[in-house]
Amino acid sequence: MKDSSLTLALSILGFMMTFIWGKPLIQLLHRFNIGKLVRIDGPDTHFAKIGTPTMGGVMFIIPTLLITVLLNAASLFGVQIIGQSFVLPMLTMIVFGLLGAIDDWEGIRGPRRGLGMRARTKFILQVIFAIVIAWMMQHFLGVSHFYWPAYSEPIDLGNFFIPIAVFLIVGMSNAVNLTDGLDGLAGLIAATAFAGYGVLALMVGQAYIGRFCFILVGALFGFLWFNVNPAELFMGDCGSLSLGATLAVVALITGHILVLPIIAIIPVSEAVSDIIQVIYFKKTHGKRFFRMAPLHHHFEMLGWSEVQVVQRFWLINLLGVLLGIAIAMI
Repeated sequence: MKDSSLTLALSILGFMMTFIWGKPLIQLLHRFNIGKLVRIDGPDTHFAKIGTPTMGGVMFIIPTLLITVLLNAASLFGVQIIGQSFVLPMLTMIVFGLLGAIDDWEGIRGPRRGLGMRARTKFILQVIFAIVIAWMMQHFLGVSHFYWPAYSEPIDLGNFFIPIAVFLIVGMSNAVNLTDGLDGLAGLIAATAFAGYGVLALMVGQAYIGRFCFILVGALFGFLWFNVNPAELFMGDCGSLSLGATLAVVALITGHILVLPIIAIIPVSEAVSDIIQVIYFKKTHGKRFFRMAPLHHHFEMLGWSEVQVVQRFWLINLLGVLLGIAIAMI
């Protein structure tokens, strides 16, 4: 009960810190003309979004980092609120956030204006970062296992851990990035998924990871205050790449990687839809399996409003989170 109360308090703190500096950040982004460029082949309704500030991921990354620093400072006085397991997810968020920020900046002001960093360059950097993070997870945190539902003992992955971890980190980073296409969608999905893993972490005694998850949930709620339709700013790759990679790291640390595709069912579906679209387009010499990919644009083209897509996708992901928790706790 004490852990739960502290965790909820930290979540509220995350929300308040994000909310307080939200408006000043938006004004700062406006001042430097850090605005969104919209793909010309997208739905017509998205042209109204041109110029909306992006790189909004810093809005929830910085408060989460500040809270982490403050809580670690508290340990100097004998108050142990944050443990070492907290550090690696935070490091992941910072590193992938910086990569996303560079991508956002290149897309706004760089030589590849409107395109951003080359996909191959970004992918190679993601893989390199993921390898380092996976190695640190295995050698510093001693994480190399996962849990099978209804089986009490963890299953050690041994030499397979690092390649599996790299696949999950890079894959989930790009999956959340693809999800970030509608006002509030990626933020809502990520907040729900982190809440799910926060509950799992608390239930299996990983209080530090649970606290981290709920601090981030609170910060994401603060961000969503400004990001829901009509959005005052966008998350950008700065936010989406970091959220996806961090979610995978949290799943790996808790050992509940089998339920990750269920808890993150919408990002996984978005990524799969994009893969299907590309393969089908190449195999059929120009035909499309979906009206438009990733998946949320397909439903927009079918006539769903942006708000309808966001609300229904969030409900589906919420059910996925509940199902994932139920399976993990069997």
